[in-house]
Amino acid sequence: MINYHNRRFRPVANTENGETTGDTIFHYKQVGNMLTAEYKSVNILSGHLMAIVTEEGVLNMVYHQINKDYQLRTGKCISKPELLPSGKLRLHESWEWTNGDLSSGQSILEEI
Repeated sequence: MINYHNRRFRPVANTENGETTGDTIFHYKQVGNMLTAEYKSVNILSGHLMAIVTEEGVLNMVYHQINKDYQLRTGKCISKPELLPSGKLRLHESWEWTNGDLSSGQSILEEI
């Protein structure tokens, strides 16, 4: 199992209907196969996520955030890791809003 504890990630790509941008920083904490993170950016005033980490390092997560317009947004995401030659991780994410327009998207996060 991949240990995500104290790793930080930043989006390098996101679909247009997403709210994270390159200035969003995710700080992961992990205990066993339970993962949590806090995040924020110019678009997101406060965000939190919770995930279960599989043996393969896949993250099955839910998240909630308050955006710059003071809207509460919620969603779910599957995040699949890729080990880069540098030893850092890249996460390939398929996500879906569970409120609002219920749209879905893809994003890529890289460890910083």
